[in-house]
Amino acid sequence: MSSSAPETTTGEAGLLLEGVTLQLGDGDDTVRALDDVSLRVEPGELVAVVGPSGSGKSSLLAVAGGLTVPTSGTVRVGGHDLVEANRRTRARLRRELIGFVFQSGNLLPALTAADQLRLPTRFARRSSSASERPERDPHALLAEVGMDHKADRRPHQLSGGERQRIGIARALATHPRLLLVDEPTAALDRQRSQEVVALLVRETHEHKVATVMVTHDHDVLHHCDRVCEMVDGRLTPASPATPGRA
Repeated sequence: MSSSAPETTTGEAGLLLEGVTLQLGDGDDTVRALDDVSLRVEPGELVAVVGPSGSGKSSLLAVAGGLTVPTSGTVRVGGHDLVEANRRTRARLRRELIGFVFQSGNLLPALTAADQLRLPTRFARRSSSASERPERDPHALLAEVGMDHKADRRPHQLSGGERQRIGIARALATHPRLLLVDEPTAALDRQRSQEVVALLVRETHEHKVATVMVTHDHDVLHHCDRVCEMVDGRLTPASPATPGRA
């Protein structure tokens, strides 16, 4: 695992889940997608979540990102309570506090790489609290992920690994407290997968953002600060990953 994991602090976590349960369906069809899940992720820490399909990983990301309200439990991002917030406040907190990185980057086809980064900052500026933070220069962020030379390219002109790098830069454009990353290596070969996850770890540490990455790719776990396993809606520490170099 990465040797530069953050020290545990007594301050506000980037992400804090306590006793989170999510029930889906009604009556005999009720399913516990999440079952008493607790997780604390510190600023500057990347936690990988592994587990079989249907184990609750997607539900975990949805609850942590304020997209789904749990049946019970606490969800806090950067000290803000997502469960008690109303729908409008939750939407604002998502814009201000949370960055999402999807499979294959999930970029808008008509926009250049630089414009992909400008779009979320325009939405964030509509919030009075977000407008107090300095706007990040798209070209500087693209340079940080090694993509400034392709600032004018559109998604169809980029490889899968390049789209993922731009997706990471876009997620960081609004100064998020939390990054939620869904299967970032699903469409990549082994070399590109290693590069993308190593980049995620570096950006997590440098920007002091709390990152949760859901993945089926066990070959990249040695880059991560911690690994947890999701089985039948319950989250537990996984066996240590094979040490490697981030």
